[in-house]
Amino acid sequence: MSFAQTCNEVFDRATADYHVTDNIDAQRPHPYPEGSVEEILYGKNWIDVAQWHMEDLIRDPQIEPADAVALKRRIDASNQDRTDMVEEIDTWFRDKYADVTPMPDATINTESPAWAIDRLSILAVKIYHMRAEAERADASEAHRARCAAKLDVLLEQRADLSQAIDTLLDDIAAGRKYMKVYRQMKMYNDADTNPVLYAKKK
Repeated sequence: MSFAQTCNEVFDRATADYHVTDNIDAQRPHPYPEGSVEEILYGKNWIDVAQWHMEDLIRDPQIEPADAVALKRRIDASNQDRTDMVEEIDTWFRDKYADVTPMPDATINTESPAWAIDRLSILAVKIYHMRAEAERADASEAHRARCAAKLDVLLEQRADLSQAIDTLLDDIAAGRKYMKVYRQMKMYNDADTNPVLYAKKK
């Protein structure tokens, strides 16, 4: 099984597991060995699917303002967790390929492996929900047909992205490409770099 296939299998499992309770406060399971890449991938997707539902909730036009503010802050925290998890995956890849000597003409990719895998995780969540819409018994036939067509595109996109990820990893392993781990350095979460926050400290 290729690495991208492993990702898709883990992501689909995590997304399905989340929907057993369909609750943003549910405790996530730990079906894979601690420290394994599968456990990291599972945790990554759990963050994505929970945040998907937070984004649904905050768009409720009847949401109370105080609840919306609290939920927005929770989404911000989830985004930071997501970024941290992506960087953890890239660190795993950096360690995995630490002994590879890049060829003299090796090139760097436009994005790191983990950020491509991040998109694969979000695709798994989109596919789950689009399939649900395509099969929704209380929706119109036209709605189901539109969603079925969109589902086909998402599945094609996942196949293409999976192939691209596996090709990238093969190229890194062979020294044709090399990778760097850049930290996102999100300034708005840092009390020392967000001017609104550090102004409060004066």
